[in-house]
Amino acid sequence: MSSATTAARTSPSTNEFILLILITAASFLVHGYHPYVEDAEIYIPGVKKALNPGLYPHNTGFFASHAHLTLFPKLIAASVRVTHLSFDWALLFWQFGAVFLLLLACWHLGRLCFDNPCAKWGGVALVASLLTIPVAGTALYIMDQYLTSRALSTPAVLFIVVNTVERKFWRAGLWAAFTASIHPLMVGFGLSYAALVVALPGLRREPRLPRAGIPFFPPMTETYRQVLHTRSYFFLLQWEWYEWVGIFAPWLIFWWFGRTARRRGLAVLESLCKASIVFGVVFFLAGVVITIPTTMARFAELQPLRSLHLLYILLFIFAGGMLAEFMLKNHVWRWLILFVPLATGMAYAQRELFPASPHLELPGLAPRNDWVAAFRWIRDNTPNDAYFALDPEHMEIAGEDQHGFRAIAERSMLADKIKDSGAVTMFPALAETWQEQVQAQQGWKSFTVTDFRRLHERFGVTWVVLNSPVIGGLACPYQNRSVLVCRAP
Repeated sequence: MSSATTAARTSPSTNEFILLILITAASFLVHGYHPYVEDAEIYIPGVKKALNPGLYPHNTGFFASHAHLTLFPKLIAASVRVTHLSFDWALLFWQFGAVFLLLLACWHLGRLCFDNPCAKWGGVALVASLLTIPVAGTALYIMDQYLTSRALSTPAVLFIVVNTVERKFWRAGLWAAFTASIHPLMVGFGLSYAALVVALPGLRREPRLPRAGIPFFPPMTETYRQVLHTRSYFFLLQWEWYEWVGIFAPWLIFWWFGRTARRRGLAVLESLCKASIVFGVVFFLAGVVITIPTTMARFAELQPLRSLHLLYILLFIFAGGMLAEFMLKNHVWRWLILFVPLATGMAYAQRELFPASPHLELPGLAPRNDWVAAFRWIRDNTPNDAYFALDPEHMEIAGEDQHGFRAIAERSMLADKIKDSGAVTMFPALAETWQEQVQAQQGWKSFTVTDFRRLHERFGVTWVVLNSPVIGGLACPYQNRSVLVCRAP
C-alpha cells in the first residue's frame, strides 16, 4: 500500500503539536470531565486498592476481577507514586493524555489517507467534536468522560492501524503488546483489522476470529442468564431499529468513501475503506452466531459487536477528512459553521446527562453534588474497614448522576443492581454472591431499623447511606439536603 502522502512529514510540527493540545483542551470543554461516574466505579477502585491494599476488605470481586486482567491499575498507581501528584490530578493528566493520543492517531491516519493538508485536521476536528457520541447499541462512547483502560487502549489500537499501514510492524507489535496488557478484549479488534490491512489490496484471505476454548467459559447458570439479559447490548435481537442502522449504515458510507477515494487516487483511503467493510461484516456475523442462538449465550462476553467502536472512529476520521478536502478546505468560516453548532449540541447533551454536577469536575473544587459531598465525608470520616449498604439502584436516583460510591468513598459496599451486575456479566462466578446481596436489599425504600439490623447480622454491614428522612433508631452523623450517612444498628 503506498501513497504520495506517506513521503510527507510523518510527525506534527511544533505548531501542529500545539494545535493538537488546544483541540484536546477544547474537547474537554465540550464533553466535560467526570472522573468518578459510570464505569469509573469498576476501574478506579482497582487503582486505589493498588495504592492502599488496606482499602475495600469486602466485596472486592466486583472490581478486582477486572483489575486482575490488566496492568491498568498498576500503571496508574505507579504514576501516582513516581510523580507524587495527588490522585485526582493524576487521573486528569492521564485522561488529557489519552484524548491527546487519540487525536494524534487521527492526525496520522488523516496524513496517510489524504493529500490535502487540511484533510488530516478534518478528521481530528470531527472526532474531537464527537467523543461522547454513542456507538450504535454497544453502550460505548468514542471516549468516556473519565479514565478507564479503554481510554488508553483506544488510541493504542489506532496506532496499531497507523503503523501497519506504514509497514512499521515492530511498532505495531509494541502497541499491540501495550493494548493487550491494558485491555485484552480490544487488542483482538486491532489485530484483526491490522491483519486485513496486511492482506490488502487484494483481500486474498479473510481474518479468522480467535477461537476461545470452552474451558474459559463456565456453564450457564440460571442466575447468570438472568443477569446477562439485563444488558441489551450483548444481544442483537434486543437492539432498537436505529441501533441496527448503526451497524449497516457505516458499511454503505465506507463503500461510498472507497469509490470516491479510487476516483481521486487516494490509495490508502480506498484500501482502509475496503478493510473496514470486511472487518464490520466478519464481526457482525460473529455477533449473530454468538448472541442470537440461546445455546451460545455463554460466549456473549466476547462482545464481537464492540468492533463497531474502532469502525466508528475510522468513519469519523474519513468523513472529517472528506469534508475538509472537498468542502471546508482553508475557509475558516466554513469550519466554524460546521463545528461550532456541532460542539454546542454535544456539550448540551452532556450537561443534560449529568444535570446535578459541574460540567468539569476538576481537582480541588468543592463538590456541588450532594451525593459526592456525602461520599467524600465518608472517605474522610469512617474507618477503612467500614462496610456500607446503599439503595441498590442509587446510581439511577435523580441527582446522583451515576457517581460511583466505591470510587469516591473508598469503602466497601454491598452489591448494587446497576454497576455490579455489569461485572457479573463478565465474571459469572460473581453471580450467586450478587444475587444474594441484591435480594437482601429488596424493598430498600421501605426499610426500617429491623431491616438494617438484619443486614448487619447477615453481612456485617456497619453503615448505611439514605436519601430519605432520618429513620428513628439510627444515628446519622452526616446529613445534607439529599443524603444521610448513618451507623447501622
